[in-house]
Amino acid sequence: MKVLVTGGCGFIGSNLVDILISQGHDVTVIDNLVTGVQENCNSKASYIFDDYQKVLRDDYYNSLTDPATFDVVFHLAAMPRIQPSFDDPLYTIDNNAYGTAILCEFARINNINIVYAGSSSFYGGVYLNPYSFSKWIGEEICTMYSKIYDVSSCVARFFNVYGPRHLRSGPYSTVVGVFENQYNNGRPLTITGDGEQRRDFTHVYDICNGLIAMSHNKHNGAIFNLGTGKNISINELANMYEGSLVEYVFQRPGEARETLADISKTCENLNWYPENDLENYVKDFISLKDTDKLKVG
Repeated sequence: MKVLVTGGCGFIGSNLVDILISQGHDVTVIDNLVTGVQENCNSKASYIFDDYQKVLRDDYYNSLTDPATFDVVFHLAAMPRIQPSFDDPLYTIDNNAYGTAILCEFARINNINIVYAGSSSFYGGVYLNPYSFSKWIGEEICTMYSKIYDVSSCVARFFNVYGPRHLRSGPYSTVVGVFENQYNNGRPLTITGDGEQRRDFTHVYDICNGLIAMSHNKHNGAIFNLGTGKNISINELANMYEGSLVEYVFQRPGEARETLADISKTCENLNWYPENDLENYVKDFISLKDTDKLKVG
């Protein structure tokens, strides 16, 4: 299969590229390296380091579709995360909504299947923050191209992804990544609000396998939840990091109180099931950390 991955140097995208390469697929990546890093690159994939909107619309248009077009595009490029979207809503909407329209038009002209990376933040309300709104508009654009132009598209709604290469600091970091960083440095784990907000944490490998399963068939705007069907509170997550102190800080605006994936449709239609467990992941992380301490000592 000839595959295009936008955002293929980021956390989820780079893991997806590695799995696709391991399965023998021909992979091309577009990434502007704003949140992705070159260290995540796979030597067996082809890379274009530029803005995906520009690439699909202008400079590289002919070279991308000649001599052979792609079978599928995994559209992961986005301005991610809720909190940064408050600071620059225009940039968020431009990347996540208008950029998706450019990609859909590229797919329509070249008859390419689309697998779009949506977000579970949709379930908290599309008007809760600019990020959720922009990702919802992206979903609607994909669906419109399916309904009007018969472009094969489907939407994956991710639930709180964690795992190898997640960011541990900065505005795009995940809570599991932040806790890992704080645990490594002997600092208290910072919890926003009362810590009773609940999240469905999903391993990045399960996310990637779900995306690939979605690409195997044509879809007409179908939406699939990629989660575990179980959630825990942030306090419960913090308790997994044994012996760590916690520090409560102000609740951040624009975030849902609870996320929980209904994965029944995904399991039934794609024969996909999550295989990784957060508690085991944290135990392995702590075990590795303790082993490193012994080596230093």
